[in-house]
Amino acid sequence: MNNEKRRAAKMPSPRKQWFQPDSRSMDSRQPWEISVCGDLTERQADLLEHFTSVPRGSRGVVYFDSCGGSVYTGLAIGTLIRLRGLRVTAIVLGECSSAALLPFASCHQRLVTPHSTLLFHPMRWQSDEDVRLEEATEWARHFKELETRLDLLLSKLMEIPLETLAGWTRPGRFVTGPELAAAGIAALFDPFTERDAWKKVHIV
Repeated sequence: MNNEKRRAAKMPSPRKQWFQPDSRSMDSRQPWEISVCGDLTERQADLLEHFTSVPRGSRGVVYFDSCGGSVYTGLAIGTLIRLRGLRVTAIVLGECSSAALLPFASCHQRLVTPHSTLLFHPMRWQSDEDVRLEEATEWARHFKELETRLDLLLSKLMEIPLETLAGWTRPGRFVTGPELAAAGIAALFDPFTERDAWKKVHIV
């Protein structure tokens, strides 16, 4: 065996890389698009995976057409948006109600159409299983406290007085896109009449 073959035989084989690629190595300059639609509870795993798979600090558009669902899922999505520093432009295609308001409010830019609908209502809880009186009492206490904290959070994120939010939430009200725009929460655009409505989508 010659010297070259001896050296080649001693060279270690390349190690397998078991780690995931760092998201910072991806092109964060290219805007991404995610749809938040349907019941948040049923799509929880998929939605959370979508918001963790995009690069931290990147820009994108989130399309909303959701009736809501678990308040915890809505809070988790909103937390991911802010925690990962995502610069999100939110667009309400149809409905954005209940728990879906939390991730919507967490976006840096919000767009609605004249036909968008957003339902604000008090928090509700239910259980399909029999619960003891003590458990029901604790659920009621917890949700009352959680509702108060989330009302304050929505008021802060949307930059509206708590009294305005309370007027929509209790006993519950459908708020239209133009009303939301008039309150300064979102910008209004009309993809059905504007020639190039996409120009209104400024991905920040």
